[in-house]
Amino acid sequence: MTATTIRVFVETMPRRVFAAALDWPGLSRGGRTEDAAVEALLTAASRYAKVAAAAGFFFSADDLAIEVVEHAIGNASTEFGVPAIIAEADRAPVDDVRAERLAALVEASWAELDRIAAKAPEELRKGPRGGGRDRLKVIAHVVDAEAAYAAVLGRKHAPGGAAAVAAMRADILNVLRQPSDGTPIAGRKWPPRYAARRIAWHVLDHAWEIEDRSEPA
Repeated sequence: MTATTIRVFVETMPRRVFAAALDWPGLSRGGRTEDAAVEALLTAASRYAKVAAAAGFFFSADDLAIEVVEHAIGNASTEFGVPAIIAEADRAPVDDVRAERLAALVEASWAELDRIAAKAPEELRKGPRGGGRDRLKVIAHVVDAEAAYAAVLGRKHAPGGAAAVAAMRADILNVLRQPSDGTPIAGRKWPPRYAARRIAWHVLDHAWEIEDRSEPA
């Protein structure tokens, strides 16, 4: 069987490294070293395959090969635990087909969060020191972050009830569906490729957190 090669961008700080699949928004994992981050990405691939399938794309986690195509130095956000650096590859143009694909994968990430949250208990397993939000607070945190992300995309939304969240997410998807020459959306900070992978990463990171913390230690 021929391995499927995925292009990976690595951002590095002394205590934190992120590896992100450039062509698969949301498949981004961190570790203390580059090897650990890449290993975490490979471990998450089987989970991500469900997201890709829901978006209508084939992604096999059975035989993956990693091609690290770009490195960059991270920043304080990287060290804090956020894949914060825009890769040069993120600045590539986005045509109609690619834009629709980005939006579909972000939308599927939201659907995966909804699916996992619907099955999870309200009280999630705590960490070794008793920390960690419970389910509704995790979801509220994701929504609050998306209001900030929408602002970076030139859209103003305030967190609210289900209708407000649905409207905000529809607006974000409409932005991502627009073709682009790769410059930042609305003249601000994020080009479309980075916007999609940052938004999808945050959603899936917390979806998988809920899933993991729903299980006994």
